[in-house]
Amino acid sequence: MNILLLWHMHQPDYIDHSTNVALMPWVRLHSVHSYLDMLEMMERFPGLKTIFNFTPVLLEQIEKLVQKEAKDFVEILTRIPATELNPIQKQKILENFFKANYETLIRPIPRYYELLQRRGKVVNYARLEELTSLFNPQDYLDIQVFYNLVWCGYAARKQYPFLNELRKQGGNYTEEQKEELLKIHHAILSSIIPKYKMAQERGQIEITTSPYYHPILPLIYDTNFARRCMPYVNLPSQFKAPEDALNQLKLGQEKIKSVFGRPARGVWPSEGSVCPELLPLFKEAGFDYFFTDESILFRSLELDPHWRGKHEDHLLLFQGWRVELPEASLCALFRERPLSDFIGFKASQNDPLQAANFLLHSLENTCKHIDPKKGAILIALDGENAWESFNDGGEAFLSSFYRGLVEHRNLRTTLASEYFDTYPPTTTVYKLYTGSWINADFDIWIGDSEENKAWEWLGKTREFLTKNSNKEGNSSELKSWKCLYAAEGSDWFWWYGPDFSTDSDQLFDELFRSHLKNVYGFLGFTPPPYLDLPINVPSLPVPYIFPRLYISPKLTGRLENYFDWVGAGFLDISVQQTAMYQSNRIGKKLFFGFDKNNFYLRLDLAAKPEIVVVDFISPAINRIECIAKDGNQWDKKLEAMDSAGIFQPVGGTIEVFWDDFFVLAVPVATIGWKENSQVSFFVRILNHEHLSLERYPERGTIDFVFPSEDFELQQWFI
Repeated sequence: MNILLLWHMHQPDYIDHSTNVALMPWVRLHSVHSYLDMLEMMERFPGLKTIFNFTPVLLEQIEKLVQKEAKDFVEILTRIPATELNPIQKQKILENFFKANYETLIRPIPRYYELLQRRGKVVNYARLEELTSLFNPQDYLDIQVFYNLVWCGYAARKQYPFLNELRKQGGNYTEEQKEELLKIHHAILSSIIPKYKMAQERGQIEITTSPYYHPILPLIYDTNFARRCMPYVNLPSQFKAPEDALNQLKLGQEKIKSVFGRPARGVWPSEGSVCPELLPLFKEAGFDYFFTDESILFRSLELDPHWRGKHEDHLLLFQGWRVELPEASLCALFRERPLSDFIGFKASQNDPLQAANFLLHSLENTCKHIDPKKGAILIALDGENAWESFNDGGEAFLSSFYRGLVEHRNLRTTLASEYFDTYPPTTTVYKLYTGSWINADFDIWIGDSEENKAWEWLGKTREFLTKNSNKEGNSSELKSWKCLYAAEGSDWFWWYGPDFSTDSDQLFDELFRSHLKNVYGFLGFTPPPYLDLPINVPSLPVPYIFPRLYISPKLTGRLENYFDWVGAGFLDISVQQTAMYQSNRIGKKLFFGFDKNNFYLRLDLAAKPEIVVVDFISPAINRIECIAKDGNQWDKKLEAMDSAGIFQPVGGTIEVFWDDFFVLAVPVATIGWKENSQVSFFVRILNHEHLSLERYPERGTIDFVFPSEDFELQQWFI
């Protein structure tokens, strides 16, 4: 059976075009990490074929950094000798040079982790100026080196042994070593596009693309289209620019052709977002097929009278389709969501070989039920952000998965072009649902007050540009349109609103408004003053609330008394903390607290979990595992890690109940807590195969101090 792997490579336009400075470093840092790693892994398996979906704006930024037409703000800070840093530059380094996965990129290097702890895991902006005095010039130099070093992935370390020498040295770096490290970064950056071109020429990869600046095309065409899938949403004033949607596609094709020598035949619409009106635009831009999510297929079948009563069969997914509309006809593949999400969110939480085998067995089982020739499974996901969560950058997992694919007698990886040329679709759907791959709607990008304000300001800016554009195509006018198109990108709207949050929220907000201000600036106009006002409302610096009172809740799994959990610590699981979206999550809320004798944990979940694991990192490494049985019975075990790093059973009473929510209690003496112990823990949800499905928090740990006897007096409040 045909397996199509699509890796989506995407970064928004980080360059402020009035200064040609990239305000974020992710193009360069992902180049030395994911972009190089993914290609090097492909080269290990010549028989493997994959699809790489590059956004044109990412390619443009790589070219500009290589040609030195743009500068990288983090690199600018890195190049300043540590002894010459001024107070503001020191603050910027402390703010920005720890933006990496704490567990996989920072903690493995003891001195880097110690510097992070000195600064604090959460940036305290009010104390940044004060914090700068805690670091000497060697500290700042080491931070400059560490931040650029840890982003070098396994392929970079294999190609440049100097990187391993720096990691082994572990600190006390010199300015000369820093300069050599940055030379390696630029050598890798310069190699990225040529390496992918070579892989395309030898037929191992196919390059597909997205609209130029990664906009949500249906909303660019007409924001009112959101009502089709979100009928009661509060929408901004109508933004309607179908010509922009077409231009984003055409410009994207031009960029792909100029970089790779040929246009792309396939398009991944940004975030899998489609609507019927886009098919003629895809056709006009020269695409033969498009990719989107399985939810779009099944909802399209529900709309189609030809499939009435016949669309319940999930196996219909595993084939190429023809989408036939009165306006246009195009081929399509719809991605298998659970396995795609497993790679993106859950594989890193499991043993690499076990995770790879789970995928291979799942694919093999699907093979047994579909046409082995024309059958196809599309696995499509982010090809860059997922690997930060793996301790080794995903090397062991991807190596096992790829080896399993090329050696499997019933599976063959193929390119979309080969597949559609060999097996033209014989199955047709005559309707196309309007929505994205996330819940088949556009809730992430529109409807919240912040998101709507951004759409309003985008609309006003476009109206100004249209009125003041004489269509002569002079350089200033072209720059203004370029900035407007950049502001149409999906990423700014992704970080607005309550759905996602990061320590770079304000910077994304600044970038969006900079693009809008530059529309005015390049035409010689003063931007309206409201564009200097942040849209983003800063969130609390700590993503969870600390316990304020002793609690002693009744252990029934029901809320017996409102005051049972008053004063408990709280983590809102529903708020995403990463750049990717995970579907089918069951986690809603996490409460935690204690009295003098016990630790209590409550999980509000959408469904009963199969296995709940609570991992304590400090003051001792303990693990509580609770396995659901029939009724309200649970198998419970407590284990502690011994000096050899092996978990051993520990005696002790653990109470667990499930009804409206999951609740757990364990004596603090059993898990080794004493007064003023520093406690760090996280929670995982597993299935019965012990595959990790969800983690709370998604990254890092919940940290607090188990208090002394006068805790309640210190926390007293009315």
